[in-house]
Amino acid sequence: MKKNNLLGVILAGGKGSRMYPFSDHFPKCLLPICNKPLIEYHIEMMKGIGIEEIIVVIGHYGFDVVRVIGTGERYGVIINYVDQGETLGIAHALGKLEQFIDRPFLLFLGDIFFITESLSPIVEEFERSPINAVLATKVEPRLDAIMRNFTVIKDAEGFVRRVIEKPRHPLNNLKGCGLYLFDLHVFDAIRRTPRTAMRDEYEITDSIQILIDDDFKIRALDVIQEDLNLTYPEDILYCNLRELKRRNETKLIGRDPHIKNHHLIQNAVVGDNVSITKEITIRNSVIFSNAMIDSPQNVDCTIITPDQAIYCDSSGFSRTYGHEVL
Repeated sequence: MKKNNLLGVILAGGKGSRMYPFSDHFPKCLLPICNKPLIEYHIEMMKGIGIEEIIVVIGHYGFDVVRVIGTGERYGVIINYVDQGETLGIAHALGKLEQFIDRPFLLFLGDIFFITESLSPIVEEFERSPINAVLATKVEPRLDAIMRNFTVIKDAEGFVRRVIEKPRHPLNNLKGCGLYLFDLHVFDAIRRTPRTAMRDEYEITDSIQILIDDDFKIRALDVIQEDLNLTYPEDILYCNLRELKRRNETKLIGRDPHIKNHHLIQNAVVGDNVSITKEITIRNSVIFSNAMIDSPQNVDCTIITPDQAIYCDSSGFSRTYGHEVL
């Protein structure tokens, strides 16, 4: 791993009201994916490409984020925190960081689970070329997924010419994925970014388009295999089962289990210190750490926390995500 001079930034301050009831207890970045908080994957990916200092922008339940990931010592990085305050979009949150950032930085949106072979090509492209930003992209076969994100249009030389937020009629299948590398010019663009009428926020895509219109050079690299946004409760279930499948595992059981029959757990993730007192089948489900199941009923397509059980309708998984996980 080659050390570089990049800073890491993770935006983890949003409340995520559509994630209810989890939004009442968790910041989205701490939701577990295969028994590890989502934000730990981001930190490890940054560390893996040589980033040693990270700023985490916190807000909703920010004290829990600080409690869980701390100073970053156990990850081999230094983590500092900035409170976002009012939430008015990605560009707004990023603009609050200008005084803390003195060099190019890699930006992650903290509510997205990324699957990628490597992010090194982004850093290598930035270091070898006179460019000002790199956008992580994915060739997306599903039109609806592009319409929920943004599309990227390149010119004949491969530079980004347009970015279109949530297009109703996408012009191609190149989707932006919520992972960016910027130099400091982005802050000049952010200061000139208008508040949108559509969502009443400051969109980072508008800031990127301002950079393009000012003749700054931006590349887009197809380095993302999947980007799974944690927006609704069923996304937690899908992300866990998708990662389990990617690992070629049929189940994952955490530390110190108290389970009547391990063999009855199928295609499921079970957290630490979970108690299952009856011989029941657990299928296609996620059991949070410290949960106790004392019911004689089998569990299927359900997320169980220490406080409640949330059934997830799995019928739309392949339609929504483009993959079968059950």
